[in-house]
Amino acid sequence: MPTVREIEHQLFTLAPKDGAASWDNVGLLLGEPEQEVSHVLVALDITEEVADEAIAKGCQLIVAHHPVMNCKWLPVQTVRSDTPQGHLLMKLLRGNLSAICMHTNLDTAAGGVNDCLAEALELIDPGPLGDEEGLCRMGTLPSPMPLAEFSRFVCRALHSNGVRYAGAGKPVCRVAVGGGACGDYAEAAILAGCDTFVTSDLTYHTFLDAKGKGINLIDAGHFPTEDPVCRKLIHALTARFPTLTAEKSSSHREVIQYFVEGD
Repeated sequence: MPTVREIEHQLFTLAPKDGAASWDNVGLLLGEPEQEVSHVLVALDITEEVADEAIAKGCQLIVAHHPVMNCKWLPVQTVRSDTPQGHLLMKLLRGNLSAICMHTNLDTAAGGVNDCLAEALELIDPGPLGDEEGLCRMGTLPSPMPLAEFSRFVCRALHSNGVRYAGAGKPVCRVAVGGGACGDYAEAAILAGCDTFVTSDLTYHTFLDAKGKGINLIDAGHFPTEDPVCRKLIHALTARFPTLTAEKSSSHREVIQYFVEGD
């Protein structure tokens, strides 16, 4: 059986550590490097539900996209059972679970988050958008389609509970994608000649400015735009370690719901 350290090494082969942002924390963040692993649970986030699922399934390791600790928005200062973060970390440790997280390095990696998103949206010849970080991708639809129709396609392809969109009065043909919160790259999409940008976590003013800037915007949600990479991680692990059981979490899913008048 592979060890946690060997699995981490394989994941860094897929998404090199030097591709991570300077503020990020990636790799083995919790657990025993030499622990042997027979069963891995893959999820976008390590939540209480994901931890419970991993323990119930007899997993030794969780591989996730978002860091479980020491990220810039939630630094670890204490580990206490009466705080949400501390309670989760203690549950992982008591369950003898290791945690490997591949975050911004997986965003920028070839075959990572954004290539998986481009593939899910069936873009032809996807390539780098041209942003300095090498984060986003762009490609072409097989044939142009109206924005409303493409928005429905995006919603279904990503299994989203709903999407938000704003139009610039043009059909969809050349599409940029950025999994997660990539609204800051809208200008790069415009400069690259894209008519449409699919991402998430867009603000009201970003939508408001879309028409004047000549770009269609689609906010398909943070979870749906990043979740496709989980299956890529599973494939990478099982291809390298044939005896390893790796599966996608069934407990972790989109938490945002949409109310539509008439429901």
